Amino acid sequence: MTARYKPTLAVVGATGAVGTVMLDLLSTRTDVWGEIRLIASARSAGKHLTVRGQSVEVLALAPEVFDGVDVAMFDVPDEVSAQWAPIAVERGAVAVDNSGAFRMDPDVPLVVPEVNPEQAAIRPKGIISNPNCTTLSMIVALGALHRRYGLRELVVASYQAASGAGQSGIDTLRAQLAKVADDPDIGTRSGDVRQAVGDFGPFPAPLAMNVIPWAGSLREAGWSSEELKVRNESRKILGLPDLKVSATCVRVPVVTTHSIAVHAVFEQEPSQGEAQVILRDSAGVLLVDNPELGEFPTPADAVGTDPTWVGRVRTSLDDPHALELFVCGDNLRKGAALNTAQIAELVAAEF
Repeated sequence: MTARYKPTLAVVGATGAVGTVMLDLLSTRTDVWGEIRLIASARSAGKHLTVRGQSVEVLALAPEVFDGVDVAMFDVPDEVSAQWAPIAVERGAVAVDNSGAFRMDPDVPLVVPEVNPEQAAIRPKGIISNPNCTTLSMIVALGALHRRYGLRELVVASYQAASGAGQSGIDTLRAQLAKVADDPDIGTRSGDVRQAVGDFGPFPAPLAMNVIPWAGSLREAGWSSEELKVRNESRKILGLPDLKVSATCVRVPVVTTHSIAVHAVFEQEPSQGEAQVILRDSAGVLLVDNPELGEFPTPADAVGTDPTWVGRVRTSLDDPHALELFVCGDNLRKGAALNTAQIAELVAAEF
């Protein structure tokens, strides 16, 4: 019997926040890979990181590091992916990209393995894109409900963690919390939190003891880039180009894990009980829905776990075609590293 070929994997951005989670996933998930190459910027070259229990030297990003690579995962800023993913493809690799560089390119599939795995095989440019972490926080659950009821409209409000703004977001939140923690009067007068925290970091207002109705960058007519990603990416993943979507993205003082309140309108009338069964039985979903016992998803519980946590499932009081639900998903795991790893594993299976 011929031994099964194990493809070679490159992890670009191995030293970053998402890259660190990726190395943990590669060390704990079923091992489908042969050689794993760790790649980062020149300043990180020469470092040693542990993956699959072995110390691996980090290589500097250069065209030749992709020679012999079958799949290259990119966890880097948009501009780096835009430059280097095509180079990896030219060298013979399939690029799986976690940035926003290619998400809305019609020739690049936007894949969530629990929702549209077949799209991973349709990649004219040799690139597969990973959705934004906010979209990923809800789309696995919505995909399951869409298959049964036919999704027609979405109104969502996100509650996004500080880590969505990178390490500087985490550092800023912790520094602000330290400044306000011991003063019992902080938060009782207009402007006192702003004065106490001083540095806002990557946020437009204090995040400690506050919520900020803004995430992303400004787009036309007052919408933010994060809100438009939720709309455009949901349409592409579900294959619903005319899906009505309205999103309001809010930053909250949570380190990691995004939450979303969802109002979903369907073609067919859903029932609460059946919807709960669908969600309970869906891959990648953890149903936590017993309000009588105080059991529902919270970011403090979902953080560090892989599933999309779903609860507060209710049929709308005023629209029999609508469901209300609350979802939580770790934005560094399923929202980034895990989904990228799952896409790469779909490609690995082709070998």
